[in-house]
Amino acid sequence: MERYDLLYRLYDEFDTKTLREYQNFVDVFPPVDSRVALDHWQEANDELEERKDEIRSAFAMGATYAEVAARASREQAFTALDLHSKYDRAVNALVLDVDETLRSAGRTDNEIPRDTLHMLTEFHDAGVPIVICTGQTLENVKGFAIQGLGNELVHSGDVSIVYEAGTGVFTPGHGSDTKRLLYEDLDPEIQSVFTEIRSRVLPDAADELRRSVHLQGNEFNVTLKPNFETGSKRAAAVIDEGLVYLLDLVGEAVVNSLDADEGELGEPDRGPSWARAYYGDADNEIREVLESEHAAPELSVDAVPEAVAARFDRIDVAYYHADAAEVGSLELNKAAGVESALDVLGVDDPFVLVMGDSKSDLRVMRWAADADAGLAAAPDHSSRDVLAHVMDTDELVFDRGRSAEMLQTIFVLNLLAKLE
Repeated sequence: MERYDLLYRLYDEFDTKTLREYQNFVDVFPPVDSRVALDHWQEANDELEERKDEIRSAFAMGATYAEVAARASREQAFTALDLHSKYDRAVNALVLDVDETLRSAGRTDNEIPRDTLHMLTEFHDAGVPIVICTGQTLENVKGFAIQGLGNELVHSGDVSIVYEAGTGVFTPGHGSDTKRLLYEDLDPEIQSVFTEIRSRVLPDAADELRRSVHLQGNEFNVTLKPNFETGSKRAAAVIDEGLVYLLDLVGEAVVNSLDADEGELGEPDRGPSWARAYYGDADNEIREVLESEHAAPELSVDAVPEAVAARFDRIDVAYYHADAAEVGSLELNKAAGVESALDVLGVDDPFVLVMGDSKSDLRVMRWAADADAGLAAAPDHSSRDVLAHVMDTDELVFDRGRSAEMLQTIFVLNLLAKLE
């Protein structure tokens, strides 16, 4: 209990709130060409160091306790200490979703906040690799990563990008391993399903749907995005319609990919009905959309032929309310991409922080939990299943747009681990 007693003393005897305010000001002070502003920054920095010196002189390992007080509130510090007491490990890599996790259209104008970017640079400077894990295209992610974190950090060799929810991994500075195209390892019959869906998805769509959606510029996955503001009623309506359409395409493409001798298919034109039955049974949100669109399957999942179900088992249909409907490979999910990224980064015994909000992030969280390889954290507006998992593990839920606060907690966890 000695460390708990020391934390109580730290937060009871020192004005840690003012200390954190000075630290935040010094950390996120914008670059300006003003002598007056720079003088003000220097005065704040001098005051910050004086306050830290008081703590440094009051504690054994005082430098560490001074940093804890400057980075975290009392609640954050005790959360970090509880995590260290439970796992007895520091986090040795960050695995971070972007949209609605690091940044939020609702609270941050869809920009990654400056305090979040600063915390990422703090982890990088401390030697903790960063894995950006997203459903976005590589070019989109590279663009905002370089803009926010800087070209030098992104190309440092300690940053990896898992893009399109795990179809590829990009890790600058690693020679032949810089870009791994994981989808190239899929069996030809699975690749043929995606080739057919990709070639038909817009040409075969009904006129109104085709005018209301666009394809995300993926290398492999097929992702329908709305031509309306994400989260709006019109976006929700068109994505629900698009999900039903994608399910039917998947059913047809899977049946077309099967050889005639791969089991008795009975009525191959029932592919769409089989897809609706299979994916509606597997995912409650998809079933709810099918019902609301008056497209509920007319048969049970037991009626799906074995050969068809076996192929569905390898293909993922994902639904993101008012945001996207997507077809991907279950063999190429974010978890598989993260494992590949950590391999390239040389993280042999991972204990990661996974931050995300969607079902694709949940697969990474479950991988970390099953392998005893890390922690899971999520914003409070995450999907039901994500929040259930996080609450069942360490209850690391943070407010929308406040990802920096969770990063601060984990940074303090790593500081406390150094006290061992």
